Amino acid sequence: MIKKTVAALLAVFALNCWAAVDVNTATAADLDSIKGIGPGTSGKMLDARKASPFKNWSDLVERVPGIGDKRAGKLSAEGLTVNGEAYKAGSTASAAEKKPTKTTK
Repeated sequence: MIKKTVAALLAVFALNCWAAVDVNTATAADLDSIKGIGPGTSGKMLDARKASPFKNWSDLVERVPGIGDKRAGKLSAEGLTVNGEAYKAGSTASAAEKKPTKTTK
């Protein structure tokens, strides 16, 4: 009986370790619990979120300095979500696609 109780407690603890942290509802401590996010990055995220919640990963990458596609993928793998969604590679436009190109004659 004791073994089953201990096993059940360990299973609950393990599930809590893998719980996702949504950037739109997380506290600074929640964000800091994600590997790869420190106080500086969590502060930038919270400051950007004050204006309005993040719509999606593209919005987060655009509004938070220091977060690009590569880092977004890593943070998502560590449990960060935007509106409950994990990052999908290629879900944000690259900087080259966002900048208008000049045409020369």
